[in-house]
Amino acid sequence: MKFKKASLSDLEILVSTRVNVLRSANQLDLSVDMKEVEKSSRLYYQEALASDNHTAFLVYNADDNVIGAGAVSYYQVMPTYHNPSGKKAYIMNMYVAPEHRRKGIATKLLDLLIADSKERGIDHITLEATQIGRKLYENYGFCQMQDEMQYYNKD
Repeated sequence: MKFKKASLSDLEILVSTRVNVLRSANQLDLSVDMKEVEKSSRLYYQEALASDNHTAFLVYNADDNVIGAGAVSYYQVMPTYHNPSGKKAYIMNMYVAPEHRRKGIATKLLDLLIADSKERGIDHITLEATQIGRKLYENYGFCQMQDEMQYYNKD
């Protein structure tokens, strides 16, 4: 098994992986049109990788097939008492193929993503957990946030 830091040369693999993650997390079958998501994801990766605001890792098996992925996006908010730099990281796009789960792959991906964040001086790292991943993240040390809220504009 090989862990590789992704670059722009991996663009199509990243886009494909992103779509697969979204299909899996949202239980979307192949009949659901994801062309707009593919297009937007491609643009996102082009901009975010070029500006170094995103790090992604791909996991390959011995046959060079992608069996997992994980990513972290970096952003800036106003400084606070608890976060004087205002720098934050958001882990996303975590996925391991079902037949390769429970082998430490997701934990290794988290190790790599958190190490990348720490190298940038970022200690505030958040993520959105699916039911499948929640136990992994809790065991790793992530905890439920109580102070944040989210608003979805329905218009």
